[in-house]
Amino acid sequence: MFKRLATAAFTAVLIAGLGACGSGAEVKENGPDRSVRTGQGSGGATGTPRPDASATADATVFGLRDDIRHRAARTTRATRPRMTKKCTTVTRRVRHSTSSGSGKKRHTRTWYSTEHSRTCKRVRSGTETYTRVVRREQWCVSLDDVDGNARRDDVWYEVSRRTYDAAVGTDRHARLDFTPRHEGC
Repeated sequence: MFKRLATAAFTAVLIAGLGACGSGAEVKENGPDRSVRTGQGSGGATGTPRPDASATADATVFGLRDDIRHRAARTTRATRPRMTKKCTTVTRRVRHSTSSGSGKKRHTRTWYSTEHSRTCKRVRSGTETYTRVVRREQWCVSLDDVDGNARRDDVWYEVSRRTYDAAVGTDRHARLDFTPRHEGC
């Protein structure tokens, strides 16, 4: 497990280092004049003119669609303690008394009754198997020229299912605007 993490970390650092080197020449591609808004409020891809960067919210990102990927949920079978409810009934004898009259004519009557009470608690009773989620389902979109910066390429964002579906319907290098769940995927 540690060796895989170390290898993945090394690979990420190597890719970041190679990406930072670049060719030194800035080449600006003439992308489409239309943007595809795939935010939470939109129902899908719409071809509207791209507003200037100052009008967008801080959480919204834009760029050219590079790649997309869907990571299915990964589950495994696991065991856990099986908790059951165990109840005990307690019976106790209760004394009751009433008195009437006063002085020498005072009369006290006493009787007994049985009260039942029940207490329950959860106790461990063996084990049970269940399906444990190792990795939740993820929808990812990669952008180039993030927020108009030509040096920010291949940035992955985790997005909602609606945003992913809208991105699937677009061409590669189409301009996308969306609000990601978080960066990295």
